[in-house]
Amino acid sequence: MDEVREIEVVVIGAGQAGLAAAYHLRRTGFEPDRGFVVLDHSPGPGGAWQFRWPSLTFGKVHGMHALPGMELTDADPARPSAEVVREYFDRYERTFDLRVRRPVDVRAVREGPGGRLLVETSGGTWSTRALINATGTWDRPFWPRYPGQETFRGRQLHTAQYAGPQEFAGQRVVVVGGGASGTQHLLELAPYAAATTWVTRRPPVFREGPFDEGAGRAAVALVEERVRQGLPPRSVVSVTGLPLNDAVRQGLANGVLDRQPMFDRITPDGVAWRDGRQVSADVILWATGFRAALDHLAPLRLREPGGGVQVEGTRVVADPRVHLVGYGPSASTIGANRAGRAAVRDIRRLLAGEPVAA
Repeated sequence: MDEVREIEVVVIGAGQAGLAAAYHLRRTGFEPDRGFVVLDHSPGPGGAWQFRWPSLTFGKVHGMHALPGMELTDADPARPSAEVVREYFDRYERTFDLRVRRPVDVRAVREGPGGRLLVETSGGTWSTRALINATGTWDRPFWPRYPGQETFRGRQLHTAQYAGPQEFAGQRVVVVGGGASGTQHLLELAPYAAATTWVTRRPPVFREGPFDEGAGRAAVALVEERVRQGLPPRSVVSVTGLPLNDAVRQGLANGVLDRQPMFDRITPDGVAWRDGRQVSADVILWATGFRAALDHLAPLRLREPGGGVQVEGTRVVADPRVHLVGYGPSASTIGANRAGRAAVRDIRRLLAGEPVAA
């Protein structure tokens, strides 16, 4: 039988939120490998950023916020964001001696003896007093289902599989999704593809002018209200709108960002609407976002009837030993930093036997 190792805090995930939490654990007196451990299933540093397509250069990244305690300076905007962030996270982990263990797959978190949690992984089992879950969304791409989808003779792929625009040269591409990824794909694909069609469920909302702190707080509050009610979170972008930069303006002017309403069915050769209109396609690219990767927490039965996990701040209401960072309102990079600090503050109170309720 595998040995069960005891620890005070387990952090699952070493993306922005997980590293921020680990930093605050270290800063407040927890020692790596003795007081806390960070488990990450990725092959190397960089969180989900390491899997982004090469044409997503750092200059195209919207709102990448520095990790606590170390600024990201002198990054070449022309370099792939995957490279820039991978190197930055690697330097961060080494500078603060966070000792991330990887690749480690967390398979399940269960109730353990003595009020502890058992974290079952590919690298053994950990018994912990508290858990910071920072698994993000990249591992759970959302694929909508539409009538006729299985009959399509072309290729279907999700943003998570997108490797760049060159592979679509000479092809007719339907891009589905009204978020930042959808518009970025369209702008990149247009010079290569034979034709592009953009479809979204709702008309996109483009945001003029700077996105100041007040607007950011208001957007986060809308997302936070959902998770407080135990509803599945919406992305922060869904309430902030899309930034109207020069590239987007050009795309709107030249018709690349000519949004069409969502089609009603998929045909063997493309997509079709109820009014009889059809578009032929070789590829359907689903830029339809991601869902929170929380399946490993299923044994704890944290989900509410509304389908989400009820969270107060970062603390799961149903189990105060568990904190979700990078979830809902903290899914943005700046939100992840703040969430890591808040989670550690609450956990210190929990372990000291102090009240943690807000």
